[in-house]
Amino acid sequence: MVEKTTDDSTTRKLIVICLTGMPGAGKSTVANSLKDKGFLVITMGDVIREEALRLKLDLNDTNLGKLMVKLREEFGPGAVAELVIKKIDPILVSIGNGHTAVLIVDGIRSIAEVGVLKRVGHVRLLAIHASTDIRFVHLKERRRTDAPLAQSDFMERERRELDVGISEVIALADEVIANNRLTISQLEAAAFEIVTKWINSLM
Repeated sequence: MVEKTTDDSTTRKLIVICLTGMPGAGKSTVANSLKDKGFLVITMGDVIREEALRLKLDLNDTNLGKLMVKLREEFGPGAVAELVIKKIDPILVSIGNGHTAVLIVDGIRSIAEVGVLKRVGHVRLLAIHASTDIRFVHLKERRRTDAPLAQSDFMERERRELDVGISEVIALADEVIANNRLTISQLEAAAFEIVTKWINSLM
């Protein structure tokens, strides 16, 4: 973990709260609720979508999935987090001496990505867990362009996520929220409580 230093007496600190979990578990719900509370949020899926647009690819699940895998194959397992770092750099510059900024990164899929983010801040990892059936329903209901059209599409996405190492990062999370029976407000409240606790411990 790195603190940006301008001289011996002044420091700038960045706290990075990473959200992980299988597709449809509720990460986006948590991220959006934290954004509504004033937190700065970077979504790794959006970073991949921006790269797809740059490459003039249609924003469907197949193209985005292949691009995610391609980036990792060409530039290493932390490749997407490296793209996130480019977005973080201006944030670090804007932090006043002796002040702390908090960033939420939604969509961590591997320990390598956590390692990349540890280069720029104090990292905590929150996993959101939900059953396969519940997650499939969540993905269909949000009606995004990359939502699975059928169970077979969903299972293919599951395999892709597991192949890049998401099960390991979920297993090593600092905290886990089980989202099988929670209402949206309960999920948001549980996440906010954990994030607030971490921020207070790192300030």
